[in-house]
Amino acid sequence: MVILMPKRIIVILMFIASIFGIFLYRVYSLAYQNRDFYLNEARAINEVYVSGSSAPRGRILDVNGNILVDNIGVNTIYYHKPSGVTLKDELFVAEELVKITNYEYMYDIDRLKKFYSIINSSKVDSLITEEEYQLYSERKLTSQDLSEMKMNRITDDMINSMSDLEKYSSYFYFLMNEGYSYDNKCLIENASEEIYASVLERNFLGIFGEMEWKRVYNYGDTLKTIFGEISNSLPAEKDYLLDRGYSLTDKVGISGLEEYYEEYLKGKKAIYKVGSNNSLELVKEAKRGADLVLEIDINIQMQVEEIIKEEILKAKKTANTEFYKESYALISDPLTGSIKAIAGIRLITNGKDSSFQDVSINVIKNAYTVGSAVKGASMAVGYKNGIIDIGTSITDGCVKLKSMPAKCSYKRLGRLNDVEALALSSNYYQFIIALGIMGYNYTYNMEAEASMEHFNLYRNTFAEFGLGAKTGIDLPNESSGLKGETVAPDLLMNLAIGQYDLYTPVELLQYINTIASSGTRRTLSLMHSVINGDEILLEHTNEVLNQVELEDKYIKRIQDGFRSVMKSGTGYWYINTSIPAAGKTGTSESYIDNDLDGNLESFVLSNTFLMYAPYDNPKYSIVVISPNTSNLNSNSKYRSPVNRLIARSINDFLFSS
Repeated sequence: MVILMPKRIIVILMFIASIFGIFLYRVYSLAYQNRDFYLNEARAINEVYVSGSSAPRGRILDVNGNILVDNIGVNTIYYHKPSGVTLKDELFVAEELVKITNYEYMYDIDRLKKFYSIINSSKVDSLITEEEYQLYSERKLTSQDLSEMKMNRITDDMINSMSDLEKYSSYFYFLMNEGYSYDNKCLIENASEEIYASVLERNFLGIFGEMEWKRVYNYGDTLKTIFGEISNSLPAEKDYLLDRGYSLTDKVGISGLEEYYEEYLKGKKAIYKVGSNNSLELVKEAKRGADLVLEIDINIQMQVEEIIKEEILKAKKTANTEFYKESYALISDPLTGSIKAIAGIRLITNGKDSSFQDVSINVIKNAYTVGSAVKGASMAVGYKNGIIDIGTSITDGCVKLKSMPAKCSYKRLGRLNDVEALALSSNYYQFIIALGIMGYNYTYNMEAEASMEHFNLYRNTFAEFGLGAKTGIDLPNESSGLKGETVAPDLLMNLAIGQYDLYTPVELLQYINTIASSGTRRTLSLMHSVINGDEILLEHTNEVLNQVELEDKYIKRIQDGFRSVMKSGTGYWYINTSIPAAGKTGTSESYIDNDLDGNLESFVLSNTFLMYAPYDNPKYSIVVISPNTSNLNSNSKYRSPVNRLIARSINDFLFSS
């Protein structure tokens, strides 16, 4: 008898059969046809790869190819934990390393207690009572509670029972057991040839030697703060770097050019495959990072530093210079923003001994009251807002506002037009412009009011020149200076003569470059290029930030004024008169906290000078700043000319050929 099944059941059975057939085919494929492929895939998933200890970073060179920062290999002893290694094995290695190196570790008591508990575990376990173990079994105490109780009960006598060898070996033992088990642990850095050979010839379990790369500075401390520092472990913002493939013990640039160009300077570490017994197999060799070529000319840099050092020493032998300790000088190509020298030198005095310290990085971080150097931008405010025009003449004098002392130029300068006002650095001329910005025509003992809008008129125009704005220099953490917060008419007048807001030296460099470039403001750049062999990875692009919003005829008038400064004005003695230069001097008065007690008690004079030359086809721009050159509280009227002497010597050097 034939039993006929419903059509629906037949379809279901056929579907089940097809699924079963596909399953059988997949099993066959895995087991026979593609067996090797899937086995290799499985192995790859379980393979562990680790990086080498370090790779040489890219070099830093000057514009002529001189190597400023290089790498040097140093002997380094590492430990890689083998599989199956015992506590006894590691303690033996740690003690032997102490014997070979004669290393006396400055241990602390907490670490020694922990080490004592490791090497005397049974004794330390007995410090816990049976009742306490019972509470632990009842989950009334945690394992953390027991650990803390053990540490608290290890006595000084117990610690003192340890030999010096055991105490010192704790240092190496803890290094051997930090981090992941498959990581390479650095035990001895910069080992001497004798120690390096002695350790390796003993063939200790898990110990091997490798070349570690360190920075070497071929010109001593020159530009060292500009180059920046490298950390042997990731900084606070490590999560960001970990996401980019760094490990916790990687070297990374944390300041200066090392930080700014980290992406290019970092080398590629060797890659090792971890074997089944924790052995290492080299997969990819280490590769040096890309080279950073600077716009710096090291010959100019070194000469500028020597000039500053020489003039500082001379100045310190003269009167009223007790608060003077440092000067800054910057040189650039004003038409590109390329920096040729960037020097900051501080004199450090310790009793009869003295030395010099590189503080070049302060040119982007520290802000100073720069005085009349800003008056080119102040004239632009007057032109732009219709307060003055080309040829406007004013008889120099003093401004006396109600309830305020008179404010004057350094002497009566007579009748002045706009160019002459710059040449002779008339304060009164700028005060009249500032009053005009507030909407006033000056009369003796008048009342006046200022608003933040008036301050912003000045600051916005100043920023177009680079004053009070970041320059875009390729260094991290650049300051934009410091703006005064109080609004008052006399303070607006102070702002106009550079006696209120504070500016960084690099802002002054960008400011004079903007004037030299007829109002085109460009970024400042230390980088000429980044290269990898013959390949150019990055190049200075001469980036324009903005054009000063001022008619060309007024820019030309400011240039004429700066030219007159050097020909017959306050800058006449700053250069050899054969040099066709344009520039501006600045003198400021301020209070400083010289004894660091939180009070501003010392009244001091600071000096600023900026210029470019030749004025009709600029090759170099120069900024020199010397803070606190003279103590104005002194009975002596002597004022140190150190800033002028530094500027004069730099000019003689640059334009002597």
